[in-house]
Amino acid sequence: MIPLPVDIQYKEGEFYLNSSTCIYSTSNLSTLVKYFLELMIESIGYKLKEVNSGNNPNSINFILDDSLKNLEDEGYILEVLKETIFIKALTAKGIFYGIQSLRQLIHEELIIKIDSKEKIHTVPCLKIEDYPRFKWRGFMLDVGRHFHDIDTIKHILDLLALMKMNVFHWHLTEDQGWRIEIKKYSKLIDIGSKREDTKIKTWWSKKYRGKPHQGFYTQEDIKEIVLYAQDRFITVIPEIEMPGHCRAAIAAYPELSCQKKQKEVAIKPGIFKDIFCVGQEETFNFLKNTLNEIMELFPSDIIHIGGDEVPIKRWKKCADCKSRMKDEKIKKTKDLRNYFTKRIVDYLKSQDKKAMGWNEILYDGIDKEVIAQWWLRKKSEILNHIYNGGSIVSSHLFHVYLDYNYILIPLQKTYSFEPIPKNLHEKYHEKILGVEAPLWCEWVPNRERLEWQIFPRLAAVAEIGWTLRESKNYESFIKRLKQFNKKLDNFGVNYAPLKDVNPTKLYRILNWKNTLKWPEI
Repeated sequence: MIPLPVDIQYKEGEFYLNSSTCIYSTSNLSTLVKYFLELMIESIGYKLKEVNSGNNPNSINFILDDSLKNLEDEGYILEVLKETIFIKALTAKGIFYGIQSLRQLIHEELIIKIDSKEKIHTVPCLKIEDYPRFKWRGFMLDVGRHFHDIDTIKHILDLLALMKMNVFHWHLTEDQGWRIEIKKYSKLIDIGSKREDTKIKTWWSKKYRGKPHQGFYTQEDIKEIVLYAQDRFITVIPEIEMPGHCRAAIAAYPELSCQKKQKEVAIKPGIFKDIFCVGQEETFNFLKNTLNEIMELFPSDIIHIGGDEVPIKRWKKCADCKSRMKDEKIKKTKDLRNYFTKRIVDYLKSQDKKAMGWNEILYDGIDKEVIAQWWLRKKSEILNHIYNGGSIVSSHLFHVYLDYNYILIPLQKTYSFEPIPKNLHEKYHEKILGVEAPLWCEWVPNRERLEWQIFPRLAAVAEIGWTLRESKNYESFIKRLKQFNKKLDNFGVNYAPLKDVNPTKLYRILNWKNTLKWPEI
């Protein structure tokens, strides 16, 4: 299984899963029973029947048990006996994760009784007691650089559920595209969701795809995805980038920028000088109105506001920004970013929402409830935020960024990542919410490339997030991964083969020039 459970006790024998197997559950689990029955039809081809009483032979039983408080809301006990399977948990969420473990335990191979031609799947007898190490086990998908349709999003959510991951961070806006419908500002879709071309191959390439790229999610699409995720106990956290990485929004509404000149949606990756003007109130009105619609669509109490890579050249020359500095007694132009962040954080807080951003948003005195996503450098700022009561999510660039190829970040390097900063006192460990793996999509134009970049490294991230640190073992992980890949085959996942994901040190040295190349699929 991936991720590896906390405790497994193996027993003799097997449970035989066949078309006569029945399902029993305690009250309030009907949605999960329906989900499980649909899974079984897809994976083994049987339509199992649900029964109203327990203690049946050849049965799978979902039991809510108030005595399992020590496992908290995500833990579960899975016990497979020769005649019966029990999944017990304190909450429906725990039952759900027990189901994911059971899915992985069902053998792919069939036993067929010759006399009746009955197809039987086997499950090894064992007892598992399990719970996650971290509460935050996330994946971030950037759809600004390349749009991915809702079927692909649902496909990803199904894979996250299989690995007991519980956060889908949806990076919805970028310089290269605005991907979410905001009814008050229709030009964000009419103009901001479309670009004339796309740079391909590498950062330094001069080649372009030679055709337009576009796409966006309607508000009905968003609601559909949020509900789909909720059914899999996954929280969807939207990200609206600000004050930088907003060229697509400025293309739609130039008046939000310092220069107020018409710009095109960016066709190449990088960091652009055109950012939201912090000097004028219209910028904040636009962002508040946009966030109002975002908050209506996403029930998460966390809204990601980006905040990374903010060039201040335009602010330095802007009369409105200079006026803002004078009025607010801001001495340095770079400190306008702190002013901007505080206003957005305070607004979200007034709406009972918590702000999250990349670690560049941190400054002395920032609200301790802000969640910092730590991706590079700034360790002193991160530690200061933790010591002041703040929380972080670990997303280290050179370990869990999935957009880089396997020469730069091999599978084993990802697996070795430890989310808790070295030498951090144990009393602060609870401030490390968990781990999240981002996939930036500059070079990810389709599902095949997306899956190649994600897998198998995301399976390693799932184990980082769930499995106890002392239980992690790379050799064990690789053995289990070979079996897990059979499950991915059932999903039709285009994962990178093991021979490609751990290139030798010599190969990496000889091919260092290829570390930032992405052959197209």
